[in-house]
Amino acid sequence: MNRHLTPGCKTVILINGIPASGKSTVTRQLSAAFNLPHLTIDGIKEPFMACFTGIDRTFNRQLGCAAYEVIWSIVGQSPAGCIWLIDAWFGFQPRDTLQQLLQRAGVEKVLEVWNHISPELAVSRYASRLQDRKPGHPGEEYLPELAQLAQQAEPMRLGPVFTVDQHKPLDMASATRWIEAQIA
Repeated sequence: MNRHLTPGCKTVILINGIPASGKSTVTRQLSAAFNLPHLTIDGIKEPFMACFTGIDRTFNRQLGCAAYEVIWSIVGQSPAGCIWLIDAWFGFQPRDTLQQLLQRAGVEKVLEVWNHISPELAVSRYASRLQDRKPGHPGEEYLPELAQLAQQAEPMRLGPVFTVDQHKPLDMASATRWIEAQIA
């Protein structure tokens, strides 16, 4: 069932979490539930990655930073009443950078859906997808770093936060009710 949100201002819903934390699944379901547009770091950078060979970690990060800038440029060009779902691991950039980009894009309201995941589950999910990842993404060598990241990662907390526990069945009804209450 499509729900309708009527914001009074430009709003972003950050779908935040480390790689393999379930962001894309949550984003797709929220986009369908509310008929909202969504932007993802990978959705912007992967077409560029397809144009290059031998993408190393440094170049991958540069593409990620460029995609991040593109997201906020698109949001900035949208009308004042738009709501955007933004799927990214926001912790890869300093919090101050995100605050500046939100301000520059004219965002007045920030909500965050935080995808909490254990190191073990994140590593398991990432490892199971290695053969399906587009060339240029980090490979198996990234797994120890991902485990450490999962232990330290936290929400950005630039507005109200709803936590999705990735160890439990996905409760989209609670997430949609929370968003409706925040936008009302």
